[in-house]
Parts: sequence; C-alpha cells; structure tokens
Amino acid sequence: MSDTEHVIAANEGQPVGSPSLTLAGETEELPRRGLARFVPRWFRILWENNKSRAGLIMLAVFVLTAIFAPLITTHDPSASVGLPNEKPSSEHWLGTTQAGEDVYSKLIYGSRVSLTVGFLAGGLVTIISVLIGLTAGYVGGIVDDILSFFINLMMVVPTLPLIITVAAYSPVKGLLPIILILGFTGWAWGARTKRAQVLSLREREFITAAIFAGEPTWRIIVREIMPNMTSLIVAAFIGAAAGAIGAEAGLQFIGVGDLNSNSWGTMLYWANNSGAMLTGQWGWLIAPGLALALLMTALTLINFGIDALSNPHLREE
Repeated sequence: MSDTEHVIAANEGQPVGSPSLTLAGETEELPRRGLARFVPRWFRILWENNKSRAGLIMLAVFVLTAIFAPLITTHDPSASVGLPNEKPSSEHWLGTTQAGEDVYSKLIYGSRVSLTVGFLAGGLVTIISVLIGLTAGYVGGIVDDILSFFINLMMVVPTLPLIITVAAYSPVKGLLPIILILGFTGWAWGARTKRAQVLSLREREFITAAIFAGEPTWRIIVREIMPNMTSLIVAAFIGAAAGAIGAEAGLQFIGVGDLNSNSWGTMLYWANNSGAMLTGQWGWLIAPGLALALLMTALTLINFGIDALSNPHLREE
C-alpha cells in the first residue's frame, strides 16, 4: 500500500470533527465554536502575531479616543478655560497654552484630525496607485508606456518641496486641501510596486485560462488579480496612512497648513512659537509629538501582521 493510500485509510476511520492527517504530515484546523466562528481568518492571523496584536490594540485606543473625545474631556479645546501657561494640575492635566486653552483637551481632539487625514489620504493614495498600477501592468503596450512615464516622472519630482509649495499657496485652507495634496503626490511608489506584481500575475496559468474562457478584462482584474494582491494593497494603505499622518503634522508644524485647526501638528507649531520649552510647558510640547510617534508605531506594527497574511512562514505559532 502506498503512502497516499495509508493516509486515506487513516482518515476514513476518524470521527467527524477530529483533526485529519494531510500528505504533508500537518493537521487541519479544528472547527471553531462559539464566537470564534464569526471571526474572519485574516483577523485571526493578525491577532496571533504579537507585534500586530500590539499595534491593533494601540490603534483601537486612538480610534476610541477620537470617537469618544467629548466624553473623556471636560473642556472645549478652542476655549480659554484657564490662565495662560499654567503648569499641569488636577484641573488641567497637561497645563494650558498661552491663550489659556486646555492642552489635554486639544490633545484628545487632535486624534480626530490625524486619523481622518491618515485614513482619507491613505485611501486616496491607495486607490490611485491601484488603478494606475493594475491598468499599466495588465493592459501593457502603449498604455503601459504612457502610465509608466508618469509614474517615473512623479518618482523623480521632489515631493516634499512640491507639497509645501502647493499647500502654502493654496487659496483654500483646511483638511480637504491637505488630503488632496497628499493623495495626488504620494501614489507613484505604490503604483510601480503594483504594476510589477500584475506583470508577474498575468503570466500565471489561471489568468491564461480566464482569458481563453472569454472572461472580460474587468472581471479578470477584479476577480482573479486583485484577490492575489490583497496583502500588498493593505500594506500599501497602512504605509500611505502613516506617511500622510506624518506629512500633515509636518505641514502644520512649519505653518503652511490651517493654523486654526486643532491638530497635533498645530499644537507643536504654537508650542514652538510660544516658547513652551522656556516656560516649562513640557506637556504642551511633548504630548503631541509622543502621540504622533505612538500612532505611527501602531500602524508599523500592524504591517508585520499584514506580511504574515501573504507569507505563511512569518506567522507565529
């Protein structure tokens, strides 16, 4: 009797629900019961990775803080509620600004701006890069030549000076111009990566079979190619979101954004201009920078779990 026949004979005699042997000598995953049945497999993989789990918990804290900001603060972040430059106290946990605003309240409400910019700008970057990368890689020919030209052009253009110039001279101030600026200037690297991935995928046998079966182009891209790029797309979104959060804070810090907005970058701008270090307002100076670092660290840690989704060898037992 061959090895395969031995395995089949062993599996036939097992009760339903017990782990079965495979030809590779591995055991299949036991059926999950209770609430575990409703947890998607991709989330279980992210949660089982220690680094990704820490990042998910940290990100959840920031999201809940942004959602329930009115419930965990006692002051209006834009209102003068105390004396200028007060030291931290039971009334004002991180002190007050030069205008008597509560630093703790500004910090909590600032999470809304950073998360909004991160998710919207990151999403815009991802959408543009996916559309251009998939089109260039799959269609090929002159379309690929034209799109590749624009991809390479955007990659050599100095992005940071371009962002600063456009943001500084934009007639409209606010979050929307910053999101659009970051979205339309940060897609090139992602588009090039996705184009290379599509060039590899379109030579696979299942793509050839779909073409010979008469499947329309849009269906091949959506149903055959994109599911095999999910991990790459999600990882690109996480990276784009982190970059957008840092870029928004940087633009606000150098004063080319909307200085009336309540963001962590604006807090750093006013803290620096008001001499927070000289007056001993360490909470005003350190808190927004620390919050930015923790949020970007959370997104970076989640990326370790995204890598585990596409590479089983990186998954933790």
